[in-house]
Amino acid sequence: MPLREHLRELRKRLFLAACGVAVGAVLGWILYDPVFTALQKPLLDTAAHRGGFVSVNFSGLATAFDMKIKVSLFLGMIVTSPWWLYQLWAFITPGLTRRERTYAVGFLSAAVPLFLAGSWLAWWTLPTAVRVLTDFTPKGAANLIDAQVYLSFVMRFVIAFGLAFVLPVVMVAVNFAGLVRAHSWAKGWRWAVLLAFVFSAVMTPTPDAITMIVMAAPIIVLYFAALGICVVHDRRLDKKRLADGLPRLDGTRADGG
Repeated sequence: MPLREHLRELRKRLFLAACGVAVGAVLGWILYDPVFTALQKPLLDTAAHRGGFVSVNFSGLATAFDMKIKVSLFLGMIVTSPWWLYQLWAFITPGLTRRERTYAVGFLSAAVPLFLAGSWLAWWTLPTAVRVLTDFTPKGAANLIDAQVYLSFVMRFVIAFGLAFVLPVVMVAVNFAGLVRAHSWAKGWRWAVLLAFVFSAVMTPTPDAITMIVMAAPIIVLYFAALGICVVHDRRLDKKRLADGLPRLDGTRADGG
């Protein structure tokens, strides 16, 4: 498709994804109270452990209402992840053959569990991050955490790791679309490992290296797993093209020409 059609398709997919998140936010609105209790639990547990006062503070008149809207949208994004991940795939499919478009089921079957797994891993380490950060509060002092700041921290933490776990699936998708060859991903494996650790270090604001390694290791494993799938796909495609007397995608022919 020409560039203008690509932009129209992108706008369409973003609109459909946003509509899906908005519908999911309705469910998030209904489940706000138990979810907010779960969000506040790490702070309350930390307060009980330290023997001090740690709590979420609603500093403005409309902060509570704004907080409820943001939590609802946050839950909507988690609940409707299959829908907007499908929109991502639907944006890629124009570059695929009819047979390759049937891989949508496989894409969603891998992307949705990985997104949820990444989000769960971030949620699992959230109490540790909260405890370490609040431990810097001097004894006898109260720690009133702004609700907006705390929610932004949790949302960035959970969604970022969910998306990081989906990136290997996107690697495979663009490889199947013929946009990036496996050797291109292979050349950048050192940068991929470095970026995985940098990402984990930034997104896990705890001073211990163990937490950073625990968060970075799955991302690195998924990267190399995606790279292996890309290699197998490229070899199979090159073999088929050479059997048909066509040049490989790297420009070489069966006779070496």
